[in-house]
Amino acid sequence: MVRKMTVPLMELTDEVGTGTQQCAVMENIGEIVIKRAYIPEPADHEVRVKIKWVGICGSDVEVFRGAREPEFISYPTRLGHEVAGIIDKVGSRVIGVKEGDQVALRYVWGAFAEYVCCSPFSVKVLPKDFPLLEGSLIEVLPGVLHAAELGDISPNKNVLIMGQGVSGLVMTQVIALFSPRNLAVTDLFDEKLELAKAYGATHTYKLTDEHARTMDFASADFPEGFDVVIPCLLEGDGMVDAIDAAAQNGRIVMYGCIGTCRKPVEFFKVHKKRLDIFSTEPKRDIDNRRYFEESLRLVLDGLVNTKDMITHVLPLEEITQAFKLRNEHRGDIIHVMVDCETVGRQE
Repeated sequence: MVRKMTVPLMELTDEVGTGTQQCAVMENIGEIVIKRAYIPEPADHEVRVKIKWVGICGSDVEVFRGAREPEFISYPTRLGHEVAGIIDKVGSRVIGVKEGDQVALRYVWGAFAEYVCCSPFSVKVLPKDFPLLEGSLIEVLPGVLHAAELGDISPNKNVLIMGQGVSGLVMTQVIALFSPRNLAVTDLFDEKLELAKAYGATHTYKLTDEHARTMDFASADFPEGFDVVIPCLLEGDGMVDAIDAAAQNGRIVMYGCIGTCRKPVEFFKVHKKRLDIFSTEPKRDIDNRRYFEESLRLVLDGLVNTKDMITHVLPLEEITQAFKLRNEHRGDIIHVMVDCETVGRQE
């Protein structure tokens, strides 16, 4: 069975000392606080990572907002999965990776902390001279690459990416490499659309609000709709708009819109248009690793930029403010990074 996101064990404590660390716990909707936990020891088959950077993903924001159903999340919980750090301890049965390696992590949840332990499967070693700040977003790319392949994109197809947040901007860079006939993107903010143009978008559409219909803005240029639609939005309601924007025999690749959908979905429209709808997490472990390797190569070759969208950096101690900032709807807030190296730690 394919591996899934794991939450490393972390034992909370009231102690403050050498063997403890800071970690963030979301106690309830909109409430995230710093607590103490024991620094974990890696099992024989694990490595321990001293965390440097963790990005606040849209999925973290959904949990912060309470937008996930109880079936998928309960409180208290730990968040954070866009991780870059340095291996500082290696289990006795681990070979290959070693202490001192700079790494990006994938499929590790609950990483707003100083240390986590995980399997080498979740680790991608980065070059020693690669800036760690830019390494955490490599975690996003495997799902983006899989989405692009599922889109079956070719030079005769028109592609729409809905939303130009962090993942949407990464998606735009990757989809441009697949050489579509046209690459259209939507967003609410000029700052993000300007970045999208620099990344290869041929058409940009500024929507008036989050409930606006894409085709009210794009139909003059694309009266038949889009051959491939890739939602990069949080809320599931966007799938209704994605179905409307898809052309006959089109494909919808659900990188986003995995949140709750509270609008009626006309499945007859899916049937009538002969649409294909895909989810984007790789279904085999080997594919996850392959996409992880390809992701790093794209960044190292300068083909995908993981730096431009970083707009704010805050320390772990200010994680409440970091989440509140990331939760705002503003054009000058794109990616908020949390620095998990503790300053002024009490011993």
